[in-house]
Amino acid sequence: MALTFIVPGPLHQLTGGYLFDRQVVDGLRAQGRTVEVKELAGSFPEPDAAARRAAAAALAGLEEGAAAVIDGLALPAFLECCTPDAARHHRLVGFVHHPLALEIGLPLETREALALAEARLLPLLAGVLCPSRTTAWHMEEYGVARSRLLVTPPGTAKPSSPPRRASREGPVRLLCVATISPRKGHLLLIEALAELTDRPWQLTCIGSLTRDPDATLALEQAIARHGLGGRVLLAGEWPPERLGAAYADADCFVLPSYHEGYGMAFAEALAHGLPIVATTAGAIPETVPPGAAMLVPPGDRVSLVRALAMVLEKAPLRLQLATAAATAGAALPDWPEAVGRWAEALDRLVAG
Repeated sequence: MALTFIVPGPLHQLTGGYLFDRQVVDGLRAQGRTVEVKELAGSFPEPDAAARRAAAAALAGLEEGAAAVIDGLALPAFLECCTPDAARHHRLVGFVHHPLALEIGLPLETREALALAEARLLPLLAGVLCPSRTTAWHMEEYGVARSRLLVTPPGTAKPSSPPRRASREGPVRLLCVATISPRKGHLLLIEALAELTDRPWQLTCIGSLTRDPDATLALEQAIARHGLGGRVLLAGEWPPERLGAAYADADCFVLPSYHEGYGMAFAEALAHGLPIVATTAGAIPETVPPGAAMLVPPGDRVSLVRALAMVLEKAPLRLQLATAAATAGAALPDWPEAVGRWAEALDRLVAG
């Protein structure tokens, strides 16, 4: 079955969603399938005129009955062109990493517009692929029938040898891997760590500094305001092949997200046997078992400070969490397995 895979902008972007998309495209092609990638021009997720034109052209270019996957980030650009009649003439499947309306920091009118777009478009599709049960539940809220929802988690890049964690001298090395954006909770993390300057720690944040310049500026200002410039490194984006070294060098993974549709960085931290400090937001508890992490309510600074203090002060606790993390990480699917399941799910939705 030939497939058109529609993504917003270049496919080779370094976020979890794009990495998932690229692994799927490469994996399907490795299976011998024909996959054409259409990279839409314009701005997303709030589509500008260029994005709407690109979406309309992509839809018009599909042959009658053709199968196409639309990344959820691109979906609002199809609001005008994807009519019920147009949807009936093709086999369109949504690949929704998380609901766009749940992004943190958006104006109310923007959130409402994104929610309306998703609520109108998603039920028109032949089905929706989701990385977690949490995201699938949100799709049901949008009116997608449960029979047309399939959960297909991503794969996990794993180290070549089993991780071994042990207490080390010096400051506790904290690692955060996420694009700098309000939803990921970097600002809250800095505010919490500012209360723990009497403990020895260093924080490395790996993730784009340019996708949300306002969020990056606010983070840099908070770091300066609390005098943490010598302790916090904003390292920018790293290619996936470099991340393994960062996970191996860290003592604990920290990411207090306000929402996650899955959280590939959490899975990679588990695979590398890292104890985790995170939140109960979205699908994080689906991925991260309690024994491997200290999970606190999203946005709860007091609880986050308490959890961070415990992992900073108690090396035996870090080792206990790390052991459970390594066990959980070993059970996660690798990419070939995950892509195989994704392909089977796609075939079911298209055939249905």
